[in-house]
Amino acid sequence: METRQITVIQAAAILVSTIIGVGVLALPLFAVQAADSGAPLVTLLGVLLAFIGLVLITVLGMRFPNQTFIQYSEAIIGKGIAWIGSACIILFFAVLTSLTAREFGEVVVTSVLRSTPVEVTVIVMLLLAAISTRNTITTFAYIHTFYFPLLLVPVLLIAALSLKNAEVINLLPVWGAEPRKMLKGMLTIAALFQGSFVLTAVIPAMKKPEKAMKASIWGLVIAGGLYVVIVGAAVSVFGAEEIKLLLWPTLELAKATSLPANILERLDAAFLAVWVTAVFTTLFSSYFLTIYSISKLFRLREHKLFSYFILPIVFVMAMLPQNIVQMYRIIENVGRFGLYVTIIYPALLLIVSILRKKRGTHVADKKVDQNS
Repeated sequence: METRQITVIQAAAILVSTIIGVGVLALPLFAVQAADSGAPLVTLLGVLLAFIGLVLITVLGMRFPNQTFIQYSEAIIGKGIAWIGSACIILFFAVLTSLTAREFGEVVVTSVLRSTPVEVTVIVMLLLAAISTRNTITTFAYIHTFYFPLLLVPVLLIAALSLKNAEVINLLPVWGAEPRKMLKGMLTIAALFQGSFVLTAVIPAMKKPEKAMKASIWGLVIAGGLYVVIVGAAVSVFGAEEIKLLLWPTLELAKATSLPANILERLDAAFLAVWVTAVFTTLFSSYFLTIYSISKLFRLREHKLFSYFILPIVFVMAMLPQNIVQMYRIIENVGRFGLYVTIIYPALLLIVSILRKKRGTHVADKKVDQNS
């Protein structure tokens, strides 16, 4: 097992920079389609649903502090059934990686590099992720910690500055026009937080895995709070009906925002630079989790072998959607299916582990065994 070097702050930084990613551009649109003016409320409910899933995998990780999800699932329900579950998780995150790369490519060729084929932008980002994932999990944590403030501060600044154009009436009624549609919206928003599953690989490398819940709470409060603020700012500035006509409302929000004294009249260029970094950290996490899980499934010491091996597979999957509309339809469907993998499956494992009284060796116990 690798040395334990990841701190609580680093684990929280990994969660935040993984969650804040490509979906932030279309987030207000998803929320408004579900709840109109109730978009901030449906976003908050989606965050709470995602938090349930995060709590489940955190509690499991704390019960088995020396093992990843792939390893302790075999200890809980047996190798045969666990192997099927692990294969579904690996496939899901491979698909999630491909869709993230494709969405990135579509935004770039639509907004910035209009003469560049989408295949070029997708393969460049995937190559960057593949090269980066050849590092150890400790270096993985350092990279996320480095980018964490670069993501958080600019996005918060844009959201705060945009509020000078806000109209509170656009946020009424708080529960939206059709509360019945909120459930579907909740599931879509919660799906944007599925990258937090990377914590299952991080906990075994933490210095103090018993404090993993603290990292989970901080990570989700920061990322979830930021998402609610972005949706609230977008709806208050544009109104629900206008957002329905925008493909990427958060980008339009940045265009409509300026720094005091007109230092920068539009912040969309600066926002896109930050967004590219956010996409990289999200893609980096899902790609790393995919190959790291494969190495644990086949009981290999190194995950580097798979970094280039799965690259062509992920690239082909990324290019399957025919257009943006089909891509977003697939993203929503895959995201909702993923909730079974990232919430229902861990919940079943936790229940079985409690009923069977299964628990891993704690870090302190392991140290005692090694010294004796």
